Amino acid sequence: MNNPVRVIAVVVTWNRRDPLAETLDALAAQTRPADAIVVVDNASSDGTGELLDECSTSAGLDVVTLRRNTGGAGGFAAGLRRALDHHDPDLVWLMDDDTVPRSRALAGLLDTRDRYPGPPPTVLASRVEWTDGRDHPMNTPRRKPFVGRSEARSASRAGAVAIRSASFVSIAVDASTVRERGLPVADYFLWNDDFEFSTRMLRGSVGLLCLDSVVVHKTRTFGSTDADPGERFYYEVRNKVWLFTRSSGLSPLEKVVYAGSTVRRWRRTYAASSDRPTLRRALRRGLAAGLSSGPRPTDEVLARAGADD
Repeated sequence: MNNPVRVIAVVVTWNRRDPLAETLDALAAQTRPADAIVVVDNASSDGTGELLDECSTSAGLDVVTLRRNTGGAGGFAAGLRRALDHHDPDLVWLMDDDTVPRSRALAGLLDTRDRYPGPPPTVLASRVEWTDGRDHPMNTPRRKPFVGRSEARSASRAGAVAIRSASFVSIAVDASTVRERGLPVADYFLWNDDFEFSTRMLRGSVGLLCLDSVVVHKTRTFGSTDADPGERFYYEVRNKVWLFTRSSGLSPLEKVVYAGSTVRRWRRTYAASSDRPTLRRALRRGLAAGLSSGPRPTDEVLARAGADD
């Protein structure tokens, strides 16, 4: 193998047996395969456990089975912790169970990393397509605002774009930075967990959108996070309050900028909603929960879910 970097893939799944099988097949077909694969089963009840029992023997998977669903936040925290504690990675490659990496997805990330004319980037993000080949707006990394000319030129020379945040749909994260700055906050459960984690990893560091690395995100519909969220809007509100008041990922100026953007997006979501009373209730509950207390320690959340068993 030409590239000595040790890469551990982490896949989080919950009740998506068939899409997960496709993801695992795609990982097995990589031109540059991961050195190991950790799969976190978030207490699935659809036969996913049986599939993983079969695959763990034939494909050498390292399976973490949780007793309760901890959402994407807890799942990726558990998977990252397993990867760091048991597999000694240089990079950890994270993805959902409905993400299908094209055959050169990992090779593209590593090639971009090698081309970058400077210290290795902290986060490498794939370009995410929907099933029809369009760029998926739900998973477009945020370009880095106020990026300096030198950093922008360096990213361009590597065939990439400088970014400030990214989703958990195919990002490779520097393991030493995770050890230094911590796991995803498991108590976020869902929504903004990847934004908080990636901004925390990238504060003062380099992140790249790698145009040569492509994955397909097989969501049911094509759209962005502005889609009507219903009751889940509670997590968007609570977690944004936690992020702006308790996370070290954003600078004070960035918090002002992103808070303004958040309020504008909430207004668009509310205006387009067909069930505004539900959003109003979720908004009140989310604000109350976010302001009255912070997230529980991640180790506590994972222990309650059986990650230490």
